[in-house]
Amino acid sequence: MMKPFLIGLSVAALSACANITAPEDAAQTARASLPDAPSAWAMASERVGPVEAGWLAKLDDPVLTALVDEALVNNRNLQAAAANVQRSWALAGQAGAALSPSVSLSSGTTRSGNIEDAGADSYSLTGQASWEVDLWGRIRAGNQAAVLSAEAAEADYVYSQYSLAAAVARAYFLAIEADRQAETVQNTLNALNETDRIVGVQFEFGLATSQDVALSRSDLARTKASLIAARGSQRDALRALEVLLGRYPAADLEVRRDLPAVPALPPSGVPSEVLERRPDVIAAERRVAAAFNSLDQAKAARMPSISLTGSLGGSSGDLTNLVNPTNIAWQAATSLVAPLIDGGLRESQVEQASAEQTQAIASYADTVLTAFQEVEGSLDQNVVLQERSVQLEQSAEQANNALRIANLRYEEGETDLLDVLTIQQRVLSSEGDVVSVERARLDEWVALNLALGGSWE
Repeated sequence: MMKPFLIGLSVAALSACANITAPEDAAQTARASLPDAPSAWAMASERVGPVEAGWLAKLDDPVLTALVDEALVNNRNLQAAAANVQRSWALAGQAGAALSPSVSLSSGTTRSGNIEDAGADSYSLTGQASWEVDLWGRIRAGNQAAVLSAEAAEADYVYSQYSLAAAVARAYFLAIEADRQAETVQNTLNALNETDRIVGVQFEFGLATSQDVALSRSDLARTKASLIAARGSQRDALRALEVLLGRYPAADLEVRRDLPAVPALPPSGVPSEVLERRPDVIAAERRVAAAFNSLDQAKAARMPSISLTGSLGGSSGDLTNLVNPTNIAWQAATSLVAPLIDGGLRESQVEQASAEQTQAIASYADTVLTAFQEVEGSLDQNVVLQERSVQLEQSAEQANNALRIANLRYEEGETDLLDVLTIQQRVLSSEGDVVSVERARLDEWVALNLALGGSWE
């Protein structure tokens, strides 16, 4: 009587032979789709060696460090990414549940009789078990795909942490720059107020024309408008930073007055390290492996499914005799279900999974190439911005020299007010450019660390 069940167990032993794509094989296939990477970056870094972690500490800014810590706790997008990791592992647990037998226990009480008697009670207790034999690896492939997807979600979460730390740093730099720009405009406004006062006095004594007065007041009004815009930009920058921190955007956050010094460029390692270090690349690789397993699952779904079921239990009118061996019966069965006609459903599912596999490989290649582009571009921009910074500082220095000379010449009557005001605006522009390029250098330094896969901690 056990023959059907034993046959099922024999078939189950064969399920270990099912072909499931290993993650490393999928990764090898994905990497084969990439163009050959050089042994060193085209834009060679001034520092060689492996990529370093802990870029935040190199900025030596306790205020920024505290803000990054706050964002990592309170940022809503990061919380959503963490919830997605939980969800992904829950789905993996669901997919893996089918690998184990399902066991249930049921009990009941029935009272029956006829109109003439009070009736009698009958008690039942039955244990049931069922298990689908994963002969072709369909269930294991689905479970493996879910596990790999969960690992991809974890890598996405880590990259979200990296990106958030970088975003907070950039928003912080922008808020400081906005304050510095407003301060620069305020200083210019103070100088123009003094110029306007002097021109007014000169006009009273016939030493300045009405045109000089009009020019002075025109520049004064324009600079006041610039100050209003600069203060607005400052508040916008603070609000953006506050949202990253999970705070209400009230624009009342206190930041330091000066930008941190730009640290030396980090060691850039070699291109192949990016494939191992960047969490977004790791996530894309896991998704490729998951897609391979999803295709394995779809192919296996075309094959017959074999299930084993069994039950053990009994019934009795006397509760104390319910577990008496004479009242217990068992049943075991093996069932086989083979798909015959499904309107092309399973073949379409295989085609879908195959297309998703191709898509995952292409997305992986795009992620890797984008990572290479970000590193090469950031290495380039760090050098460009450093060179620009030198030139802009010289420009600001010479503009201030020109303004000092123009003021002296104006006081001696050797030049007109228009020259002074024109140079004054050049000074404002030059000093603003110096602050902007300083902030841009910090932004690009952080971007390079992020592109290399360097952690903030």
